[in-house]
Amino acid sequence: MPKLLRIVQFDDSDRRVYAHPAEPGEWAVPGTFTFWDADPDTLDAAERQAFAHGFLGTESFGRGTLAQVATIDADELEAVTRRLAAYLVDRHGAPDMDAALPAARDEIAFAQSLCEHPADTLLGIERSVNGLDIVEEFKTIEAPSAMEHEGLRLWRPEEDAV
Repeated sequence: MPKLLRIVQFDDSDRRVYAHPAEPGEWAVPGTFTFWDADPDTLDAAERQAFAHGFLGTESFGRGTLAQVATIDADELEAVTRRLAAYLVDRHGAPDMDAALPAARDEIAFAQSLCEHPADTLLGIERSVNGLDIVEEFKTIEAPSAMEHEGLRLWRPEEDAV
């Protein structure tokens, strides 16, 4: 069965740092393409946080800090792909679904390439700019136990973050 990423949240931090947070359980992709035309130096605090650490949910098109590897059936995978293609048309200038579907399939394939870990593996993303290139680093994260969850900080908000 194929795998894809799902947004997970252990607390309300995504709601505090992202202008538009993804919902837990949404299928997700890295979504770096949403920043291709952005100048990171001009982003506000919430946008900088989304750039630096946010996966893109494929239902709300909000951001989430953590994604979990999960199995997905073929029909749902196709629905996610079509939803992402429609988003490319609606929000990112793709002329139509025929043009957007290959780009959506590429983004889904990239997300699936990150899912070579066992199901339930948690992933985080760190983005930065190197010259004119956006650099992505993905890391696996061990899920916190109930005892250590309260003090866990997976990332540090930008200094003037929300």
